[in-house]
Amino acid sequence: MATPLLALLGLAWGVCPGEAQVRDEYHPAPRDTISVEAYQGWKQYELNCSRCHGEYGVGSSFAPALVVSLSDSGRFRTGEIATKELFIATVCGGRPAKGMPSWCALGLEMDKMQNIYAYLKGRADGKIRLGRPAVRAAQPGKSDS
Repeated sequence: MATPLLALLGLAWGVCPGEAQVRDEYHPAPRDTISVEAYQGWKQYELNCSRCHGEYGVGSSFAPALVVSLSDSGRFRTGEIATKELFIATVCGGRPAKGMPSWCALGLEMDKMQNIYAYLKGRADGKIRLGRPAVRAAQPGKSDS
């Protein structure tokens, strides 16, 4: 008896039974739907990089904003133009003098570094906004780049 009553109440509030999801200020809905590679990069970034470079690549008091470094007009603090190759080399080798570890020495695989770059480049280009993204389902026979 309780289940049909709850379903009826949900319909009265405009909530379809299959769509009921909890959303509040601490669990907002994803803002952007991104490729599988960029989504995996977001997860790896949040796991490995955000503690120094800030959530979503916006920087912190002691590590640069990677969304600025990877923008079209951005440069690394060394003055070098931020290419994908330079980004991967920096992540892999680290910057020990500045406190950044060598992620290759710590076991971070190359595909994960490339995914992190895909996420951060999307953020730098304004294609991915602040906040938690959602993953776009891969379509058979179609490239997800």
